[in-house]
Amino acid sequence: MPSRRDQIEMSDDELRAFLAEHKVVSVATVGPRGRPHLVPLWYAVDGVELRGWTYAKSQKAKNLERDPRATLQVEDGELYHELRGVMMECDVSIERDPAKVAKYGVALFERFGAVGPDVDAMVEKQAPKRVGLTFHPTRIVSWDHGKLGGTY
Repeated sequence: MPSRRDQIEMSDDELRAFLAEHKVVSVATVGPRGRPHLVPLWYAVDGVELRGWTYAKSQKAKNLERDPRATLQVEDGELYHELRGVMMECDVSIERDPAKVAKYGVALFERFGAVGPDVDAMVEKQAPKRVGLTFHPTRIVSWDHGKLGGTY
């Protein structure tokens, strides 16, 4: 009998489509006391790599400076047969150059349909206070319980 894990795993195309249709990822880093620090973050997609930005003084930025690893999760569904999601263990690159960080911010606002000179000016003003984050997956686990056809 095939593994249930094999039955519910998303294909590469399904995984990319799932990530493209969502906008918020839960980011877990290791906090200063060794416990998980879990926060939501807007993201932009580049294949299976996710990018975001955050204030340089935020706890997640401090955590990633100390230990550049994170576990991410994007999920949806409420009932068991609706549950879909992806968990990614990632190495994280931190970008500090304000001109490059601004590109991260513009990409995020574009995903929400906010474009134009006013958005660009706002992003450029915020960029010096922020860092860009690129999440490079080292392990990906996905699930789509709808593939079970209502059987458990």
